[in-house]
Amino acid sequence: MVDYFAGIYIERSTGNKRKWILVASIVANVGFLCFFKYYDFIVGSLNGVVPFHIPVMDELWISSVIVQWNNFINTFLNNSLGTDFSILTNIILPIGLSFHTFQAMSYTFEVYKGKQKAERHFGIYALYVMFFPQLVAGPIERPQNVIHQFHEKKYFNQENLITGARLIAWGLFKKVVIADRASLYVDIVYNDPSSFHWLNLVIASLFFTVQIYCDFSGYSDIAIGSARIMGYDLMTNFKRPYFATNIKEFWSKWHISLSTWFRDYLYIPLGGNRVKYTRYLLNIAIVFIVSGIWHGANWTFIVWGALHAAYQVGYIVYEKYADSKGWNRNTIFWNISGWFVTFGAVVFAWVFFRAKDLNQAWVYIKNMVTLQTPSAFKMTLLAADERSGFGITSMLLILLFGSVLLYIEKYYRADLAEFNSRPKKDLAFITLTVASTIVFGIFVKESFIYFQF
Repeated sequence: MVDYFAGIYIERSTGNKRKWILVASIVANVGFLCFFKYYDFIVGSLNGVVPFHIPVMDELWISSVIVQWNNFINTFLNNSLGTDFSILTNIILPIGLSFHTFQAMSYTFEVYKGKQKAERHFGIYALYVMFFPQLVAGPIERPQNVIHQFHEKKYFNQENLITGARLIAWGLFKKVVIADRASLYVDIVYNDPSSFHWLNLVIASLFFTVQIYCDFSGYSDIAIGSARIMGYDLMTNFKRPYFATNIKEFWSKWHISLSTWFRDYLYIPLGGNRVKYTRYLLNIAIVFIVSGIWHGANWTFIVWGALHAAYQVGYIVYEKYADSKGWNRNTIFWNISGWFVTFGAVVFAWVFFRAKDLNQAWVYIKNMVTLQTPSAFKMTLLAADERSGFGITSMLLILLFGSVLLYIEKYYRADLAEFNSRPKKDLAFITLTVASTIVFGIFVKESFIYFQF
């Protein structure tokens, strides 16, 4: 409601009034996001629940105020309603909060910049914010891409049905056959990293790298395919990110809708690369740290964001140095070595993303890099065989379908995403993919990873 009226009044207003309406919209959005997503985290951190102890935290007046406010509200509710209503602890997140908040903010930003007319039809505006295929985990759309589509009358189209079903089938295959099977191994190793051989930790890290890509890009494929069947075109969210030969290229291909959101609405307003070199590097670091915070109220996500900030800054400095020396970085050697370093850096950072807290991440990394072999557990290739049901069959299936994934993502990805259909080939692809999903899929209650964000 705030953003709907903000858009209309921004369009009507001039001068500083437009800016203050935009600020009010931003405060409302960020305020709701912070309350529902970060309240517990902030209160916990201010009360000393941080990865390291800072004595001054115990004396902060804001910590005392928040705790007293929390106690007052809960006491008032308990006394007035006669039951336990501790509503300000362990707050339940509204569905898709992070995604539809950013989508709503895109609307007011674009209206402010004059790239989108304010939408007067509240139903159309609400549909833009809460469009169900991409509501829970994106892609995060810009208003100029989709609002005009909601004004168009849609009719059944066979090509849309076939190409949409093609994407849905492939996304479901990636999620149920590859991601969920890999999770059997990943979960058991990450739940108790101190019990496993360093090689098991390496394998689990690689498996999680595959899992999160298949899980998240699989959801995006399903969302885009679902929208296409109904006649709507959503943006591509992934473009083979693990083939990137440097970290800048990786982030131009991973979660594109979020990366471009931060670029347009945070990085550029901060000055982008049009400022002093040190400020330019600081802008890069701020964007990635904020991205880490956006992902979740946990210090692990902040460290993950800080790591990618360091990667980006390091690569930019290296790039400038290499150019000053006149190095040719388009050779096979540079591409292969660049891919190896980039992929290794991404895999390393995923450890923090997956770990439940910093202590677990530290144990995991320490045991992995120091080549630890626990005396209580003799290493086997499978490691989790008896405890998770992950056996040699699962290992072989992941290797097999991982190879299929590489081939299709490398050579057939563009065909999957395009609108043109070839009925016979597409029917064969959909049939084979769905049959493989039914036969080899892991049908357990395994939510999409990005649903938590």
